Amino acid sequence: MTVTLRPILASDTVAIARMGNNPKIAGFMRDVFPYPYHLENAIAFVNSVKGQHPTKVFAILADGEHVGCCGIFPKEDVARMNAEVGYWIGEEHWGKGIATQAVKLIAAYGFDTLGMNRLYASVFSPNKASARVLEKAGFTCEGTHRQAVYKNGEYLDELFYSLLRKD
Repeated sequence: MTVTLRPILASDTVAIARMGNNPKIAGFMRDVFPYPYHLENAIAFVNSVKGQHPTKVFAILADGEHVGCCGIFPKEDVARMNAEVGYWIGEEHWGKGIATQAVKLIAAYGFDTLGMNRLYASVFSPNKASARVLEKAGFTCEGTHRQAVYKNGEYLDELFYSLLRKD
């Protein structure tokens, strides 16, 4: 299976809305990603990321099919050589190694194109699959922030992972 990244297009809106309208995805995302996830949410998202330069949010394609989204978000000031990585995959595409390949691609983009030195991602502790994606992509668990997240009425630990340019 060939996994590639490309900028988000207006034509991705329906696929984003369909795949994103899933409590199993929204349950492990920040609250800015709502559930239910409506077409209007997807339209607002697509409008918010189009025309970025450099591109920071991408469609994840598996054999040419849109299967999810990922992004890289550079920080500022003394943290300017760091960027946060985020991703999600439609449930019907889970367990196929797509997310791991997408994270490797976004990491290469962060180092090679954006010139970052350190990439990081956080995972809510119950999301073992996402933690495994990061580990398979070469990220190292740096630690746990205990009860740092309040999601769906409960406190969750947040696991922090990083990857250095020289790792």
